[in-house]
Amino acid sequence: MSIIIVSKGKELEPWVEALKEKRPDLDLRIHPDTGNHQDVAFALAWNHPIGAFQEYPNLKCISSMGAGVDHILKDPNIPEQVTVTRIIDENLTQDMGEFVAAQVLSYTRTLQEYKAQQAEQTWQPLPYKRAKEVRVGVMGLGKLGAHVAKVLTALGFQVSGWAKSEKKLDEVAVYTGQEAFDGFLAEAEVLVCLLPLTEETKGILNKDTLAKLPQGAYVINVARGEHVVEEDLLEMLDKGHLSGAALDVFEQEPLPQGHPFWKHPRVFVTPHMASKTDPASVVPQVLENYDRLKSGKPLQNIVSSQKGY
Repeated sequence: MSIIIVSKGKELEPWVEALKEKRPDLDLRIHPDTGNHQDVAFALAWNHPIGAFQEYPNLKCISSMGAGVDHILKDPNIPEQVTVTRIIDENLTQDMGEFVAAQVLSYTRTLQEYKAQQAEQTWQPLPYKRAKEVRVGVMGLGKLGAHVAKVLTALGFQVSGWAKSEKKLDEVAVYTGQEAFDGFLAEAEVLVCLLPLTEETKGILNKDTLAKLPQGAYVINVARGEHVVEEDLLEMLDKGHLSGAALDVFEQEPLPQGHPFWKHPRVFVTPHMASKTDPASVVPQVLENYDRLKSGKPLQNIVSSQKGY
């Protein structure tokens, strides 16, 4: 039974090396040079060409090469018999917690303002906010969101979270469902988006939503670029309703040259690097599902096509 890697734009050599190191005799193929399509039952995917999986009549499982699966589920031609799975990795989780904490602290301790002052050779101490004085709202309380909330709580921030279904987290005020959304937003001086990308969450950071945040709120998006209506975010920044935004993900990546985000004084841009999958770390769970598929055992980390995560 073959494994095929189907990806556009991702460096594949580390994946091939990690898979071969763990399983030297693995029948591993790279799309589109795949040999007999009948042999392929398991696929590793990231931003695959739409419709590519229809080429493999015996395909049974598509594993995302990362935590997100929206890049797979947006393909309307996924064969009905295929199960989609995702990666759950402690390194990814730890990296995301560290990155978001760094962004929140950069905001509360005015570090970006000091960088601007340094360029102008200006010596001017600025007021800052203590963690206990700031409420951070985390949108999405899955594996990553729950960990981020835990990290921020440990740093002394007041933390609230919003989720579609009921969650319980120590020292975190959890808001559940659409009826609680406005109340959640009204308290979030810093808003962190860690939602999965679904039809319901696409464009959720829009003018109406952002207007419900407190005056001067700060927005951090580390989920997907499609969560943000870019024109609305720019408008709310320019109006002064938002004090700034830290953006790690964008509707078009790489962010195009000349895009307003690049030079906006209140936008901090990073190139989709808040957390990155380490193939050596996640290959064991990929091979675990491969072995389970071969032996007819239930797969792990299955994604619901209805929920989108």
